Amino acid sequence: MSEELKNEELKEQLETQETADAQNETNTEEKTDQDTEKELTVEEQLDAAKQEIEELNDKLLRKIAEFDNYRKRTLKEKTELILNGGEKTIVAILPVIDDMERALKNMQKAEDVAAVLEGVELIYKKFMDILGKQGVSVIETKDADFNVDIHEAIAQLPAPTEELKGKVMDCTLTGYKLNDKVIRHAQVVVGL
Repeated sequence: MSEELKNEELKEQLETQETADAQNETNTEEKTDQDTEKELTVEEQLDAAKQEIEELNDKLLRKIAEFDNYRKRTLKEKTELILNGGEKTIVAILPVIDDMERALKNMQKAEDVAAVLEGVELIYKKFMDILGKQGVSVIETKDADFNVDIHEAIAQLPAPTEELKGKVMDCTLTGYKLNDKVIRHAQVVVGL
């Protein structure tokens, strides 16, 4: 009986071994399948990443083209603004030119100098009103303290009184501002 027991034990061991081998084989196949799935997953991830890179490159190229178009458009608008920016002012001045032409024609025939002077003064006033509407203003110099920001001293004379020292005594060329920016300094004589 002991031999039969040994044979049965051996059979059981063989069956156990066969079962274990079968399981190992199954596990190996499963691992191979999993590895294949992992490889496919990595390949799929790589393909997805490549596709995302292509989409981002496409978006980047479109943004670059859009920005370039914006830059060109603003440059064109800026150029047009510089070239045609004074159009509003020129159109506003045209009636003054018409008045000057009429005054010149009438001056040739006019005998009354006072009437001619009055006409020229009206044209001057109209012209200054137009400039005022455009933001141009005269730099006041009468009884003003000398200020290097708005005045240009072309001469210095001894002041007749103490109050005129450091003040503007005379203006030889009128200065102008455009919206509080000096566009021409007033040329003045300053008292010492």
